[in-house]
Amino acid sequence: MGYNEEDFLQLSGLQHFHFCRRRWALIHIEQQWAENFRTIDGALMHEHAHDKDFRESRGDCFITRGMHVFSAELGVSGECDVLEFHKDPNGVFLSQKEGLWLPYLVEYKRGKPNAQSGDTLQLCGQAMCLESMLCCEIPEGALYYGELRRRVPVAFTEELRQRVTAALAEMHDLVRRGSTPKVKPTKGCNACSLKELCLPKLLRTQSASAYIREHWEEAADETTP
Repeated sequence: MGYNEEDFLQLSGLQHFHFCRRRWALIHIEQQWAENFRTIDGALMHEHAHDKDFRESRGDCFITRGMHVFSAELGVSGECDVLEFHKDPNGVFLSQKEGLWLPYLVEYKRGKPNAQSGDTLQLCGQAMCLESMLCCEIPEGALYYGELRRRVPVAFTEELRQRVTAALAEMHDLVRRGSTPKVKPTKGCNACSLKELCLPKLLRTQSASAYIREHWEEAADETTP
């Protein structure tokens, strides 16, 4: 049984969720957002990659950008930065194209490879959506990192696919319950654009309810004759 379209999550949320569940919930459940240098720089990098009018053919390769993808089974949708179709006997038929074409996804990232970033989950999620839409198997894609200025290949292994499925299931459950996870402070908190909204130092020491109760009691004592 699949999800209704109104319940679809954003593919980009996979990266946020892997980096920090609380950050993901603040953005995708509580609809909070704040910019910093990293978010603005990343947005500028994606402007050209999401040019939906862009089409280009290079021999046995056809390139498009900003393609919308979704999966009712996973309950997720989003856009691909760059989607290449390479002529391949294991590919699929494309309208107005001769032969078979195998999809190859390329996602743009501003920094450099980081195992904690969740970049591979987002890319694999895109591939799983395309596989559902085109009825094909996509073995790999690539992440293009701005600092490296080159592509890093990513194999869509069974283990990676299971991690995508498990993450999306947990995300759907949190949305259904309207639950925002508690903070787990890490070194990455200092670079997070939502640091002032999340208040990791405050929540690390005590719960928000305890903080409010403590300060209410202090205020009450000050006004008591």
